[in-house]
Amino acid sequence: MDDSQELLEAREAMAVMMARARAAQAQIADYSQEQVDELITAMVWAVAREDRSEEIARFTVEETQLGNYEGKYLKIHRKTRATLMDIIDDRSVGVIEEDAERSIVKIAKPVGVIGALSPSTNPEATPVIKSISAVKGRNAIIIAPHPRAKLTNKLICDYMREAIVAMGAPADLVQSIDVPSLDKTNELMRQCDRILATGGGAMVSAAYSSGTPALGVGVGNAVITVDDSADLDEAAEKIRISKTLDLAASCSSDNAVIVFESVYDALLDKLKAEGGYVMDEDEKSKLQRVLWEDGHINAKIVAQPAAVIAGQAGFDLPEGRQFLIIPETGAGPDHPFSGEKLTVTMALYKVSGIDEAVDLTNRIQAYQGQGHSCGIYSYNDHNIMQLALGTRTSRVMVNQPQAASNSGNLWNGMRQTFSLGCGSWGGNSVNHNITWRDLINETWVSRPLPKFKEIPSDEDLFGKVMGKF
Repeated sequence: MDDSQELLEAREAMAVMMARARAAQAQIADYSQEQVDELITAMVWAVAREDRSEEIARFTVEETQLGNYEGKYLKIHRKTRATLMDIIDDRSVGVIEEDAERSIVKIAKPVGVIGALSPSTNPEATPVIKSISAVKGRNAIIIAPHPRAKLTNKLICDYMREAIVAMGAPADLVQSIDVPSLDKTNELMRQCDRILATGGGAMVSAAYSSGTPALGVGVGNAVITVDDSADLDEAAEKIRISKTLDLAASCSSDNAVIVFESVYDALLDKLKAEGGYVMDEDEKSKLQRVLWEDGHINAKIVAQPAAVIAGQAGFDLPEGRQFLIIPETGAGPDHPFSGEKLTVTMALYKVSGIDEAVDLTNRIQAYQGQGHSCGIYSYNDHNIMQLALGTRTSRVMVNQPQAASNSGNLWNGMRQTFSLGCGSWGGNSVNHNITWRDLINETWVSRPLPKFKEIPSDEDLFGKVMGKF
């Protein structure tokens, strides 16, 4: 079969799925808030109940060979619940906001069909979170999975479809591309009404180039600062939690840790106690050779246990070591460990103070990860705000395990999602955590103000600049 025939078949297959999605969406376009919320509640229960969570977690690891059961279980069992909790009380039907001061009322309207891309690294909860976000806005959704996770995606979507039918709605509100291909994904992006893209940089770029309005995410490369006011036991434990969650399948795991020199040795000892292994220069060279191939991360060691990574690199790892620590000094392409690694490895830096930490964070993320997120372990408000003010980042997580926190968790107020906008720094259109509110259209109703605004006198409006030129 030549390329033109494959493209034609992909176009026709997607047109059929799109027609089914549009017919399903039309059936819920006038649903009440109660009906919508019952639907998404059923969709989450279909996958988050104990037996299903255990099944999906096992199945995901078996299919993808990425991450571990514990991390997958937490995402499908807990993260989906937390996301439902986060949005269930939001108004997404009819009038959703009133601004009395400006005499404006905002009304929610469905977009239509959402085209969603799902990565191989988070294929268990991503389809659920994107689906309930779409349906919360009375949309249908078609999910294009990474080929490495296509069976996981089908399993999850089938469970949600079963729940949707049980609630009296059409199953085709959620559809999975069961035999994925690049042509089908491109056609989905071309034919849908809005794209929600989570995946590699090439796929996100394709989403933005598709001609369809797209919400994309930037490259992750989280950088964490530990200052001299930090609780070092807390910092070391939470760094370990973040670095090892699902074996660092998330791009939000701690890729670099910057430590004030006054507490560097003490923190390093505590990181070792948490299961960290400090690599020497020879081991670092061996690891570098297997971690990257032709300038790209070696897919064979992504989200693998530390012992597996060390074995492939050709050195022995003592018993009980969970993550690898690489002392570093520089940033950029000449220092590849300063970039994203998607493994249980992290670069460790020493700095004199907060100004140097801010500068180093920016240099690391100018190489990879700009706009995504950084964090700090600190009880010094000045240092916290200096990091926030001085870095080109969309999120600063304070005293929290980064990988479990920046997409929202029970201990913070961030919106629950797996789609993190990175702003213009990361080549995205938004900075915030993407939710259902990004998957609707809004009609603004504007009434005359009770008291009209008046343009002030020139002296009041321009007084500070008058006479200066």
